This record gives sequence, C-alpha cells and structure tokens, in this order.
Amino acid sequence: QQQPSTSNPPPAGNLAKDVPPPPQTWLTKRVKENPMARAAFLKLITLMGYGSAKQYAGRRAFAMYTDLCVPRPDEESAFWKDDCHLPPTFQSWFTITNLHVWLLTVRLRALPPPLGTNYVQGLIDHFFLDIEDRVRTVLQPVSPNSIAPPQNLRPYTTPSDFYTVAGAQGKPRPKGSAPERLVTRQMKIFKEQWAGMGMSLDYGLVHSDAELAAAVWRNLLGARGARGIAYPSSEGATVDKPFFRRTINLVGGEVEKVEQIEKVGYEVEESRDDGSGIHDFPPAEVDKYVRYPELMATLVEYIRRETVRLQNLPDEQI
Repeated sequence: QQQPSTSNPPPAGNLAKDVPPPPQTWLTKRVKENPMARAAFLKLITLMGYGSAKQYAGRRAFAMYTDLCVPRPDEESAFWKDDCHLPPTFQSWFTITNLHVWLLTVRLRALPPPLGTNYVQGLIDHFFLDIEDRVRTVLQPVSPNSIAPPQNLRPYTTPSDFYTVAGAQGKPRPKGSAPERLVTRQMKIFKEQWAGMGMSLDYGLVHSDAELAAAVWRNLLGARGARGIAYPSSEGATVDKPFFRRTINLVGGEVEKVEQIEKVGYEVEESRDDGSGIHDFPPAEVDKYVRYPELMATLVEYIRRETVRLQNLPDEQI
C-alpha cells in the first residue's frame, strides 16, 4: 500500500547545474587532433577494459541505482516516518535504500552469467560509493572555500530531504575534511548491516512469510519490543527517570564492544542513546505496537509483489 509522497527531492545534479565543465588538458587536445594518436589511445583503453561488457553493466547499474533506489526514501517518507516511526536520520535512509538495492539484486542474480555478476557488482559498487560520499558530507559538509575543483564538490547522486545534514541550512560550515578513522568505521558498520540484512531477507524470501516478517521487524522496524513491551505499570518509568530502551547488537564486532557491555552491564548499555533514533516505545505509546503485525504484513506483501513483478520482466528489459 503506497502512501502519497510528502516531499519533493531536488532533481539530480541541481547543486552543480551552474558549474562549468573542466577545461581540456593539452594531452586531450593533442589526442583529438592526431588520428594516429587517437587510434592508439582507443586501442589502449580497449585493452584496459574500457567499453567492455563489465563496464557497460556498471554504467547501467548506476542508472538503476539513481533512478530506482535513491529516490525511494523521499518518495514514500510519510509511510516510513509516520507509519513505521523511523527517525529522519541517515541511518534510516540507508536502511530503506538498502531494501530496494536488495530487491534489484535478487532479480539481477537471475540474469545469465556473466551478466548477473557484472550488474550486481556494479550496483553494489555504486551503492557504497554513494554511501561513503554521504557519510563524508554528514560528518563534514564541504565548504564553499574548499581548494578542491568545483566539479569534485558535486554529490555522487541526488541529495535527499529525508535526513538533515548539519551546517547545510545556512549555518557556518566547519573547515577541513571528515576524519578518515570515522569514515572507515562507519563504512564497516554499513557493510555489516548490508550483509546481514541481505542474508536475512534472502532466507525469508525462500523460507516463509513468517521468516520474512521477522527479517523486516529486525532490519526495517528496529526490532522494537525485543526485550518485551513496557506497559504503564512497568517499573523504571517515572517522571524523574523517563523510560528508554534500545536493542543491542552483540555480534557486530565494530558496532558494539561486547567486553564493554559486559563491564557496564546489559541494562546500562541498552538505556544509552546511541544516536540512531530507534528505541522501544515508552509506556505512554505502547499502543503503537498494535500496528506492528499490520506493518510487517504490508512490507512482506510489498517485497513479495515486487519480486514477482521483477521476475515477470524479461531479461532484455531488465
């Protein structure tokens, strides 16, 4: 059941529409003017794989990613934010986009070899290049005074209104670049989430609707209520100490330090706000859990319907 869109994402490339193309180098001009040099150059790039089937698949996968995956969080933000109660964060954007990358991956894997491998690899490559570009923008928005060439300041894909970037609303932008240590750590976390979500959805797809609903609950709905539902009569929720509890990932290596959790205690760690915005509903909002079965059924139906629709498209159209 698709919800009406409540936001209009900016068109692709609108942030760089006034940036002129970079000037041609001396070498580029000489190659274009000399027929022998041009022929030698074309032969060289052919030997290097440019223009090959793999490169073509990468270009087409980029179109698939930018047209079919990137806009989805913005186009259906009302459903994800209001019905699924996902916070307007980059983490939520990643999760929703990852779902649609996975849907395309399922269909692309069915292409005859080596097309399937080439297209899947191209799609995943573009996904993570885009994620890294967005991570750097979130951690350290680019400055207008940057020494980088103007064309290098363009976003990898269309910017999103689903989440807010600090310093992007007319506030002073910090100088410098995002710390590589933080970028590397975040990319490892997103790689783990991509792999885990893909495997759980794959298993649910071939096993049963119940398993698929469980994968949806864990990965898309934040596994809220995994430690039980806190009702108004539950202990620990007072005026002086509001209720807060989140789900902890104990197998995520870089995501959660198991030794640290054992030191401070499980209850202490789950009451710590990790900044994701996803946590159990407080006792005053316990009625929101009533809609969870309906939400899981809706998302399972959507996943099943999309996989069947993509399956019925001929390989040539894909």
